[in-house]
Amino acid sequence: MLPTPQRFTLVAGSAEGDTQLTAFDKALLVAGVGNLNLIRVSSILPPGTEFSQQVDIPPGSLTPIAYGTIGSEVPGRLISAAIGVGVISGSFGVIMEFAGICTKAEAEERIEKMVREALAIRNAHPERIMIKATEHVVEKVGCSFAGVVLWY
Repeated sequence: MLPTPQRFTLVAGSAEGDTQLTAFDKALLVAGVGNLNLIRVSSILPPGTEFSQQVDIPPGSLTPIAYGTIGSEVPGRLISAAIGVGVISGSFGVIMEFAGICTKAEAEERIEKMVREALAIRNAHPERIMIKATEHVVEKVGCSFAGVVLWY
């Protein structure tokens, strides 16, 4: 079992590339996590985890992250990704991710609803809700990415 993360950071970025993979890689770099080895996790924020504005992790580190991403090769298409965290007072939290063909504002609205629903089914109310999102108009091959980095 891995140790329980002690910090979390919301990140988001969008970029263009020549391929879906390079667009994704560039979006990760814009988000500030492109030099990490990401381990995709599901949607629970550990109890007592502290929010940090920036990720301060050595390159190459194995890094848990919940994320949503979308790529497109349709020029002119607007794509967005959003991440949301709902923190329960004195307890754990929930993380919701979304990516789709929509505006950043629409993605943020969907994420807030998802966070509130996830908390409601746990009979919990948020102490706070945090959301980060990005949008991108595709030129050739584009990617939007948003995630919650869980770190130590």
